[in-house]
Amino acid sequence: MLENLLINFIQVLIGFSGGLAVGGGFVAFITVLKIIPRLLQLTKSYKLIKFYTACVVLGLIMGSYLSFANVNLNQPVLILVVWGLFHGIFNGMLAAALTEVLNVFPVITRRIHLENSLLILLMAIMFGKIVGSLFQWTILVRL
Repeated sequence: MLENLLINFIQVLIGFSGGLAVGGGFVAFITVLKIIPRLLQLTKSYKLIKFYTACVVLGLIMGSYLSFANVNLNQPVLILVVWGLFHGIFNGMLAAALTEVLNVFPVITRRIHLENSLLILLMAIMFGKIVGSLFQWTILVRL
């Protein structure tokens, strides 16, 4: 009995420590990319900074809960489409912020001599992501 309690306590401690490490890394990543300040700048909504921050925190808490809880929401398709849209927007903004910080596209276009075709390169990447996602969810994922 005491041995099981000790093992469970160690597992909880390791899981909590791992969560803190990953969460701290994620927050550092978002901070380095300056996602929230950039979003405020683009939308000109500086007054809503507390709202943006609260949304990020609540989204992380909700995502963590849904990842570990055995929850079946049984939502209509329309709500799932909106949910997926929000996930796509978040991932797209994260990828865009990363490429903006690292100046990936200007470096790539100079290296492969496509300075005049940056828009075509961006469209090819976007359509590639769309086709890849559709292929994954229509062909590879069996519900």
